Amino acid sequence: MKTFKLTLLLFTMTIVSFGQISTQEKNALIALYNSTKGQEWQNTWDLQAPVETWYGVKVVDDKVVAVNLDYNNLNGPLPNELGDLVYLEELSMFRNSVSGNIPTTIGQLGSLKEINLSFNKLEGTIPYELTTLATLETLRLFMNELSGSIPKSIGNLDNLKILELYSNNLSGILPKSIEDLTELEELLLSSNAFIGKLPSDFSKLKNLKVLSVFDNQLMGTIPASIGDLTNLEELVLSNNAFYGDLPSELRQLTKLRALLLGSNNFKGELAQLGKSFPNIVEFDFANINSVGVLATLDTED
Repeated sequence: MKTFKLTLLLFTMTIVSFGQISTQEKNALIALYNSTKGQEWQNTWDLQAPVETWYGVKVVDDKVVAVNLDYNNLNGPLPNELGDLVYLEELSMFRNSVSGNIPTTIGQLGSLKEINLSFNKLEGTIPYELTTLATLETLRLFMNELSGSIPKSIGNLDNLKILELYSNNLSGILPKSIEDLTELEELLLSSNAFIGKLPSDFSKLKNLKVLSVFDNQLMGTIPASIGDLTNLEELVLSNNAFYGDLPSELRQLTKLRALLLGSNNFKGELAQLGKSFPNIVEFDFANINSVGVLATLDTED
């Protein structure tokens, strides 16, 4: 009986002593600390203290599920070891000086729901591996120095609700697979160098509330399918090379609060256009080449 009790006690002590995150995860966090000059962070880590006490690190059931180091003076590249945080659900490093490329090992974080690496100094392309994260709901990479095109595989992110890539050096055409992001609520692509036309079929994006492509080099006419975005509250098309008549289907966007069309080549006198939307708060049509008569939102009668 004594032997049994002793064995049970030793077993219990073993469970307690090993009730901590894996060595792999801890080493990944230490690699992040070293790579981004952790000793100079606004809120630094005591590497001798338990990981669950480290600033911005959330541990649940002995697994690192969140790293939030916003406004924390990180300076340097993200290490490849980041991919060893395999239980991570949230990764946020907003407004730091994180530099270099987004490591392709980020594709190993199969539980990620939210990524916010905005307002940093990231360079290079958006890695294909990001588009393999099937659980991802939020992807914020705005205000960086990213280049290249949006991966054609972006449409694989079935659960994506927010995609914010504005104020980078991105270019190329917008991939047609954007039309497959059926859960998308915000699509912000402004202030890049995108070319070509808008995707022709918006009919699947029923949940979209914000569409902003301000300040690019997009061209062509606005597709009639934009009228299917009946939940749209903000439509920002300014500073591009769009032309022609706005489709009459635009009148279906009764929830619009902001409609910005300036610095394009739309036809027609658009001064009265804002009155077509009962909830409009912000309306801009300046610097549009008008030709006298109202050529937009024309009715059939």
